[in-house]
Amino acid sequence: MGEDKAIYTVRNLQQGYNGRIVLNVASLDILAGEILAIIGPSGAGKSTLLRLLAFLERPLSGQLTFYNQPVSDQWPDLAAKRRVTMVFQRPQLLRRSVHENVAYGLALRGQQASHEVNTILTALGLDHLTHVPAHTLSGGEAQRVALARALVLKPDVLLLDEPTANLDPYNVNQIEQFIQQVNQTQRTTVVIVTHTIFQARRLAHRTGLLLNGRLVELSPTNIFFERPLQPETAAFIRGDIVY
Repeated sequence: MGEDKAIYTVRNLQQGYNGRIVLNVASLDILAGEILAIIGPSGAGKSTLLRLLAFLERPLSGQLTFYNQPVSDQWPDLAAKRRVTMVFQRPQLLRRSVHENVAYGLALRGQQASHEVNTILTALGLDHLTHVPAHTLSGGEAQRVALARALVLKPDVLLLDEPTANLDPYNVNQIEQFIQQVNQTQRTTVVIVTHTIFQARRLAHRTGLLLNGRLVELSPTNIFFERPLQPETAAFIRGDIVY
């Protein structure tokens, strides 16, 4: 897995909207080189947690650190933010070719790397679509392009918000295999939000359950599913409705 070194630390982190607290995480460490799955029902606060980790929002209260530095209005700077990329459930692609979409982030950083773009497109089974306009792609193809666009930047941290929701088994398999490959070969830290417990079992080193904004349980994935400590976790794994 990783080196047991925390890239992020969370302590008493709260986020809310319109006076309503939607996330209240007492303690969470995200370790270098791990795949961490966060599962839970809709509205549990999973996507909110990802947005905080991606520095897209500031928390209402509590402490969030990145590489041991507190996240604040002054930090992280641009260089630190570029160490993290996020892939959303519904990718927003440019009305350009697949190749131009994947190369876009590199171009913003002043890099021209056609070889890297071609390599990652091939790895994700997209090389035959290089010159195809991105807006004509299927949902699964578009999601793989979004993943390629994020990973060609070689981030330290990859944040995935329901990356395979509503996709067919072929695209799910392509995406999951590539996530595992990047984690193993580049030691990329991955945080994946998913409502699919089977995906968490397949991919994650550790799994956590969010309910009503609280992190109910977090443990190595095999223990999480085989010997859960909390009754809410056992109920969620069984498929019972949990609020």
